[in-house]
Amino acid sequence: MTNNVKKSYSVSTPGRICLFGEHQDYLGLPVIPCAISLRVSLQAMHTNDSIVKIALPDINSEEIFSFNGPLPYVRERDYFRSAVNVLRKHGFTFSKGIDAIVQGKIPINTGTSSSSALVVAWINLLTQMSDQAQQLEPALIAKYAHETEVLEFGEPGGMMDHYSTALGGIIFLEFTPATIATPLHPALGSFVLGDSGEPKDTKSILARVKNQVISISKQLSAKHSKFSLMTTHSNEIEQYKNELTKEQTELLYGTLENRKITYRAKSLLQLASVDGEQIGTLMNDHQQILRDVLRISTPKINRMIDAACTVGAYGGKINGSGGGGCMFVYAPERTEAVAEAIERAGGKAFIVTADTGTRTEQLEISNGR
Repeated sequence: MTNNVKKSYSVSTPGRICLFGEHQDYLGLPVIPCAISLRVSLQAMHTNDSIVKIALPDINSEEIFSFNGPLPYVRERDYFRSAVNVLRKHGFTFSKGIDAIVQGKIPINTGTSSSSALVVAWINLLTQMSDQAQQLEPALIAKYAHETEVLEFGEPGGMMDHYSTALGGIIFLEFTPATIATPLHPALGSFVLGDSGEPKDTKSILARVKNQVISISKQLSAKHSKFSLMTTHSNEIEQYKNELTKEQTELLYGTLENRKITYRAKSLLQLASVDGEQIGTLMNDHQQILRDVLRISTPKINRMIDAACTVGAYGGKINGSGGGGCMFVYAPERTEAVAEAIERAGGKAFIVTADTGTRTEQLEISNGR
């Protein structure tokens, strides 16, 4: 009898909430995301052929394809194949097959970055199981994941999800003139995430809001050299009102106010002692703009936030692109009561905390035969 030792890979990646800066990253404006303690995991081993088999028991599905030859896309957002194609462009090769299983706790299609977390985990796994066997830095994993999910398919999203889930924790993420992630280390305690159960349409909402604000910015920048989404203040919009429609004026105002709220939040989160009430108030201010100006919230999500705040949450907002999906509230105290209030309002509640980014373990499994 001999022992064959096989190496097994285990990767997990967190979901994320956007504390401040919703609908800002694709404009090049800063955001403050927080990786959360709901994760997706992949376990895998090499096989002796070139076949990739990925079991997806959470959605009763599987993926099967071969590393041999080109990988055409067979469905919309074909991320398992696009990750391989992107990594091949960056010099990775794959001579052995992979047998993997995906399992996760992140609510799907709710704005908590379930797809980005999966892509980040898959990139992390693939690079280690490639012929080059590389453990990449989290920022490079995030870059490749953004290429895989957004650039490869011409999607309208930004980079926040990929950097947040790859790096983990709470970060102040800037994109102009370069992508810079500054870790923040506030002792915030618990949040309560609430899944409304309402489906959302990320692509159409992103395209509507993003395209309009970019059009406004180009229009004003062409005529006014001092105008910039990065530096113009919301109280300076009056001088441009005659050049914009009422809706454009409101969208521009909301964008600049959200930027101001994000910078104010950064200052608070850098303090040695965090004032929970001030953080909650800023979240409520952010939600008011997302609800009334960008119009991405829903009546049910509004009720869930109100119910949570009534029993002790400091504040909250819709999470993600909007039109449905999840909300969250900051509730370091009376957390259980807040979760129960969200469920009474029709949501499914998850108590979460800040968590680490994508991480990998290598296990050795001995099979006697």
